Amino acid sequence: MTSPARMLARIALGGFLTFAGVSHLTVARKEFQAQVPDWVPGDPDATVVASGLVEVGLGTALLFAWRRRRLVGVLTALFFVAIFPGNVSQWTHHRDGFGLDTDMKRFARLFFQPVLVWLALWSTRRG
Repeated sequence: MTSPARMLARIALGGFLTFAGVSHLTVARKEFQAQVPDWVPGDPDATVVASGLVEVGLGTALLFAWRRRRLVGVLTALFFVAIFPGNVSQWTHHRDGFGLDTDMKRFARLFFQPVLVWLALWSTRRG
């Protein structure tokens, strides 16, 4: 059994990821391309589409994968770690996106990624 707080956090995170993933594929593709580091091989749009599909999958799994929710939490945390270089790249290359139009805003955003990693792990634990 999981606590109501963990369940609500997992549902919120799952909904957020699913929404963000759909946004990758539709209305916010250009915004997400600003986060693709220059060193990532291939077309930035292909990277955005691929990460969007992963986000939809992880978000949906957070919402519905009851038996494997711990595994989904670990995979989601690893995904947040994997995309962190994109956030750093957006900051170091001074790229605007999602209202992050100053270096201070882009820098402050970096501190939210560890919170997302923690939330993915905490919300999928039993207890």
